[in-house]
Amino acid sequence: MGPFYCPTDRHVYLDLSFWSQLESELGASSADFARAYVIAHEYGHHVQTLTGVSQQVQSAQQRASGQAEANRYSVALELQADCYAGVWAANAAAVSNGEVALDAGDLEAGMQTASAIGDDTLQRRQGGQVQPEGFTHGSSAQRVEWLRRGYESGDPAACDTFQAL
Repeated sequence: MGPFYCPTDRHVYLDLSFWSQLESELGASSADFARAYVIAHEYGHHVQTLTGVSQQVQSAQQRASGQAEANRYSVALELQADCYAGVWAANAAAVSNGEVALDAGDLEAGMQTASAIGDDTLQRRQGGQVQPEGFTHGSSAQRVEWLRRGYESGDPAACDTFQAL
C-alpha cells in the first residue's frame, strides 16, 4: 500500500516498501525530491481537510449522479494535492541562508514521479485499456501539469482544480 492521509486522525502514513515499488515497478525517479513530492502531496490532503475542501468533495460525491461523476471530484481533489505539493516545492526552492534548497533536476524528478503514477499509466501497466471514467487521481499529463502549476505560481490560490467540473 502506498502513502496515504487519514482525515480522521490527521496523520500521513508512509509504507516504506512503497519507495522501492515506486522506483522498480512504476519507473519513478529515485531522487530524494521524488519522495518529497509524494509526501508533500499527502500533506496537501491535510490542507484540504483543514480548509473544508475534503468535506465539500465528499458531499458532492454523495450527490453525484453516478460513479464517473464522483470520480471527477476525486480527480480534482488529487490534482489539487499535486498542485499544493508544487506550491511547497516553490517555497522550498527559495534561497535560504545562502543555499538553494532545490535545483531544476529536483522538479524534473517530481514530474517524472507524477507521470509514473498517473491513472492512465497505471491502467496501461496493468495491461488494460485506458478508461478515463475510472480515473481517481488524474492522468499522467494532468498530474505533471498541476504539480508544475503549483511550482510556477508558488501560490495555493492557483490550485483551483474544481473550476473545470
